[in-house]
Amino acid sequence: MPILKVEGVSKIFKDVKALDDISFEFDHGIISFLGPSGCGKTTLLRSIAGLEVPDAGTISIADKVQTCIERGVLVPPYSREIGFVFQSYALWPHMTVFSSVAFGLKLRKKSDDEIKRKVMATLDLVGLQGREQRYPSQLSGGQQQRVALARSLALEPRLILLDEPLSNLDAKLREEMRVELKKLIKKVGISALYVTHDQDEAFTISDAVVVMDSGKILQYGTPDEIYNRPLHPFVAAFVGHAALVDGRVVRIDGDNCLVNVPEFNGADLISPATEALAAGDFCKVVIRTTEVKLSPDGFPKGADNVLEGLMTSREYRGGLTDHRVQIGSKELIVTSHKLCPMIRVNGDGAKTFVSIDRSAISVIVTH
Repeated sequence: MPILKVEGVSKIFKDVKALDDISFEFDHGIISFLGPSGCGKTTLLRSIAGLEVPDAGTISIADKVQTCIERGVLVPPYSREIGFVFQSYALWPHMTVFSSVAFGLKLRKKSDDEIKRKVMATLDLVGLQGREQRYPSQLSGGQQQRVALARSLALEPRLILLDEPLSNLDAKLREEMRVELKKLIKKVGISALYVTHDQDEAFTISDAVVVMDSGKILQYGTPDEIYNRPLHPFVAAFVGHAALVDGRVVRIDGDNCLVNVPEFNGADLISPATEALAAGDFCKVVIRTTEVKLSPDGFPKGADNVLEGLMTSREYRGGLTDHRVQIGSKELIVTSHKLCPMIRVNGDGAKTFVSIDRSAISVIVTH
């Protein structure tokens, strides 16, 4: 039984289609909605929570219909057995940590003893024991985030919804909290829906990822499938560090596909073949540039997809360096680790060779 089932959900704001016939199922674990600002991910999350009323469609949680526009069903948010962690945390400045976490339990008319037991157990779970009498202004950003999470967990929801909960934290704390948050959700044993525009965050925390754009789901799969086998040019461009070039399939040879790329001086590249590819297909060739090798002297015979270009410039980024290599009419930005020998090669404008492993290439048919 899926913990969440969404069928044909649509929502229009004036002349903007925020959600366009969205359908998917999710069994358990952590699922992230990933996409740029305005793609519809927060509108979808709010519709699942009951905070937004869609124009069409059905939403079921744990096999119970929560929203069905066609049948006039609209279960209020407080009756949906869900928790919601807002981007702003939504902590009342006049309430202590204890009062904030206890708020929902009081609304459900739990006894004082049960409220105290559940609040203290939840604060211990999120690592805030001993801080129950503090106010939000006396807490760090990470601690405020944990209070917001504890407030939802205390209600023992079937499903917890998180709307960019780490976006207000600094970069280092955000990295620490995403790992901590994943461990906590797994420890509690509930399922979670997580909205973010940060692909690293989505990949780190999620069992499954939904990539959205313009109110549509473009791909739904595991982080590995989304990264290594994108099914749509937008997904390929949005996720990871990738270059997209136009190409045409020359032939399929067993497990390999030969594709011609006019922008690379008409070079033929070898990539993995898929059932969707056929000779003559026009396509987008996706190259994951963090997996491209560089050399000033060339590569041994038999190396995959060796191309010759010119190094135009390099940008130092601490442990990583971006090398800009002009190959034909296309500039390829290759990101390498600080131990890459090319970093110690002087002279922009020099001849440079690249080797693109076939496993670093995906081909998406565009017809």
